Amino acid sequence: MPKQPDNSQTPSPLVEVRNLYKAFDENQVLNGINVQFEARKTTVVLGPSGCGKSVLLKHLIGLLRPDSGEVYFDGARVDTIPEKKMTPLRRQFGFLFQMGALFDSFDVRGNIDFPLREAGLEDAAEREDRIHEVLAMVGLESTIDMMPADLSGGQRKRIALARSIVLKPRVILYDEPTTGLDPIRSDVINELILKLQRELDSTSIVVTHDLTSAFKVADHMILLLGGKVVLEGPPDLFREPEDSEVRRFMEGRASDEDLRAIRPQAPRTEVNT
Repeated sequence: MPKQPDNSQTPSPLVEVRNLYKAFDENQVLNGINVQFEARKTTVVLGPSGCGKSVLLKHLIGLLRPDSGEVYFDGARVDTIPEKKMTPLRRQFGFLFQMGALFDSFDVRGNIDFPLREAGLEDAAEREDRIHEVLAMVGLESTIDMMPADLSGGQRKRIALARSIVLKPRVILYDEPTTGLDPIRSDVINELILKLQRELDSTSIVVTHDLTSAFKVADHMILLLGGKVVLEGPPDLFREPEDSEVRRFMEGRASDEDLRAIRPQAPRTEVNT
C-alpha cells in the first residue's frame, strides 16, 4: 500500500481570511481575498496606496465586517462575533497605528498604562513593571515622564509600539510602520519588528509599501492589486517577478495612465469665425 504523505508537520495558520469581499459605496476595495498568516512568522502585505491593505487589517480585529467571506483566529470564526463580545479577541492583537495614535494629554507612562487599566489590571506595581519592561524593549525607558509633543516622530512610533505589546498579544499588526520617518529611523523600526518577533515569539502582520522595510522583515509576502492577491510567497519570489504589473510596482514605475494625467495639455486654439 503506498505510503500516505505526513501532513502532521504542516503549520496551521493562526489567522486566516477566506473569500473576503468589502466595498464602500461603489468602490470594491477587497475582491475575494484568501490569505493565511502563519504563527510565529512575519507576513508583509504589500500594495499601492488605497489597495485595501489597512482595510484587511481592520477586518482581522473586527473594526470592519466583511460584506461576504470569513475571518478566522486560531481555528475559530470571528467575523460573526457580536461587537460587545469582541474585547477578548482584540486583546490577542497589538495594533501599531499608522501615525502612532498616542494620547496627547497623557505622558508616556499614561499612554502605556491605558490598555493595562482597560484590561482591569489593578496592581499598580505590576502595571509599572510592565510599562518599564516594554519601554526597555524599544529602548526608550528614559522617556517615561515625557509628553508626546516632546518626542520625535520615531520616538512616538516606538512608544506606540511599546503600548501595543504591553498586554502581551499573540499577534502584532503594523499599519505602515515606517510612514513619515527618515531612512535611519525607519530602519530602527525594522530592527524592532525583527527583535519583537524573535523575543516575544509573536505573529507579525506588516502592511506597507516600503519595499526596503518589506524585504528586511518578511518571512512571507503578499501583494494586493485591484483588491486581489496577485502574488504570494517568500521574499525572493518578489525580486524578479514575471507579471508586468507586479514588476512595475516592485520597480516603482508610474503607469502610462498616471503619466498621461500629469503631462502638459496642448494649448487650445481658438477658431475665429
